[in-house]
Amino acid sequence: MDAAPAARPPVDHWMLPGELVRAAGTGVPDGRTPRDWAVDVVFFAVAVLVGIVMFRTTVLDDVYGLPMWLRVVDPVAGAVACLALWWRRRFPVALGLLAAAAAAVSNSATGAVLVLLFSLALHRGWTPALPLVAALATLLGVPYLALYVVDHDTDPYSPYVVITLLFLLVMTAGLAVRARRRLVLVLRARADETRREYENRLQDSRRDERARIAREMHDTLAHRISLLSVHAGALEYRTEQAEAGTAPPLTAAEVHDAVGVMRGNATRALEELREVLHVLRPPGAGGPDADPPQPTADLLPGLLADARRSGQQVDATLRGDLDGLRPRLQHTVYRLVQEGLTNARKHAPGAAVEVRVTAEPGREVEVRVVNPVAVGVTSDEIPGARTGLVGLAERVGLHGGELGHDVTEGRFRLVARLPWGP
Repeated sequence: MDAAPAARPPVDHWMLPGELVRAAGTGVPDGRTPRDWAVDVVFFAVAVLVGIVMFRTTVLDDVYGLPMWLRVVDPVAGAVACLALWWRRRFPVALGLLAAAAAAVSNSATGAVLVLLFSLALHRGWTPALPLVAALATLLGVPYLALYVVDHDTDPYSPYVVITLLFLLVMTAGLAVRARRRLVLVLRARADETRREYENRLQDSRRDERARIAREMHDTLAHRISLLSVHAGALEYRTEQAEAGTAPPLTAAEVHDAVGVMRGNATRALEELREVLHVLRPPGAGGPDADPPQPTADLLPGLLADARRSGQQVDATLRGDLDGLRPRLQHTVYRLVQEGLTNARKHAPGAAVEVRVTAEPGREVEVRVVNPVAVGVTSDEIPGARTGLVGLAERVGLHGGELGHDVTEGRFRLVARLPWGP
């Protein structure tokens, strides 16, 4: 009955950042994915290449006339900044501060500084650390630009503008990539939530279906088995009386009739059980008669006739357009009458039962079953699951109706009122 869960599509984690792979829950351990390694190698190579070009220009060719201590510090700071790229995901803020310091004294660190600022924006987002590090990098670079670069440039303000724009560009790029990743994570979280809600609804549907099957099995089997019990009890009683000599022995015809009624009820019980258990089969597995109709109001006379043949005294009145009810409501009316007769047969054997079914078109349907309490010809009460009334209340509630039962003046009353409905 339960459908097999759909297989989760494979994830090409080697093409994704580690952050997204871990969010996908594919079992990949923490660390770099092949895509991360490729990006890190490319960034490191570009930073080193930019560092070599800047080192050749500013240190070897000495176009800015740098002092000796800066010509020594420049490549060292550039090398440290390039090596720091390998830890940029783990310590983005600390390495952002390192980048700000390196930008103040090293042109060789330019490529690495830009990558570190990009990583800070990517992995920390718009937090106080981002504008703080960017402002610190800009301010620390002002003395270097003012002392050594501006004098060699035709426009004294262009170095400040270029550096500021570069910092803004890489930080904006980092924020944009972060926003895209956040969107992917949010969409995945929503998809997971939707999947969990679907699974919860599926579990609820399965519980409801099991409850419906249990109600159907109770309603169908309890009625038939109670009829079998009554006939078997009557047969046992007559046999005991015959053995005691207080009553004539049963004739072959009487035994035949009693056994025939028992056999007929047992056969119908099996047929009704088969109909109920059909819902457990996969679709199309039941052949041409795989969808047998549920009992409806037109079967009520036969239900009452079966009860009378079992020896139960039934005074029944069916009024109104029962056939005009929708099929599911007819089914509920049938089960109400069936359960009322079964309860009377189990708890008040031999008692007269009044059954009143009234269907007022456009208004409501009323089902009333009344029988005396604790009246019977035998001390053996037919056992029950004590869930019949609970199942009836659930059935009636599904139609928006009301079910009540009480004992008044020694008579048990079961009354159900259901709206006519469309």
